Amino acid sequence: MAKKKIAAVVKLQCPAGKATPAPPVGPALGPHGVSAPQFVQQFNDATKNVEPGLILPVIITIYADKSFSFIMKTPPAPVLIKKALGIEHASAEPHKTKVGKLSRAKLREIAQTKLPDLNANDIDAAMKIIAGTARSMGVEVEAVS
Repeated sequence: MAKKKIAAVVKLQCPAGKATPAPPVGPALGPHGVSAPQFVQQFNDATKNVEPGLILPVIITIYADKSFSFIMKTPPAPVLIKKALGIEHASAEPHKTKVGKLSRAKLREIAQTKLPDLNANDIDAAMKIIAGTARSMGVEVEAVS
């Protein structure tokens, strides 16, 4: 089978199971001649088992024949941290105002979820990356060894 010629690669963040052809999806795919409703249907079908509304990064590869394929990534670390703590927003002044405390167990859970997309060799390195993200959001983290 001949390899398809790649015309473009588009990166988006869409809510699981709730994507619509409205912005940002339509304007991102339209210029490449890809059917936004077709992508939305495939994306929503692929994410029907994921928590509805959870933001998922997706990398869409658009081919010269106007067909496409996509790869879903794990949710962004700040989204997982806010969900774990049950907070709406991170701190506006992370070093002064703290918005919550993240336990080691929750930190490990988030790190295991993110591990496939992180540049880390093991769970401990992944935990340190997530802990750094949490601190920059104004979240206290139980000591990471």
